[in-house]
Amino acid sequence: MSKPTDPARRVRALKALAHPSRLAAVELLARGERCVCELQKAMGSELSTVSRHLKLLVDAGLLASRRQGQWVYYRLRTACLPDFLKCIDAVLAGGSCRALAGRK
Repeated sequence: MSKPTDPARRVRALKALAHPSRLAAVELLARGERCVCELQKAMGSELSTVSRHLKLLVDAGLLASRRQGQWVYYRLRTACLPDFLKCIDAVLAGGSCRALAGRK
């Protein structure tokens, strides 16, 4: 049997997602691993700002990172995060996310 998730960890993860720039980063990373320089260009923010947002997502356990030379590359730690966001979108649009739940 799996151990129940600590509510504080869930809150931390949800808070990490609660910013338009961090949501944009997650959506970009849903397409695959990206260099911080690519994310910075796509997000149109200063490198230090993008790095802070990414660190919050890493610290919350949502992203993984690796260093290659002078650059850091980021990726989602789980493939279900984009579906979770689509489910939220569906509910907010007045629907449900049952169609997503049946997909595997």
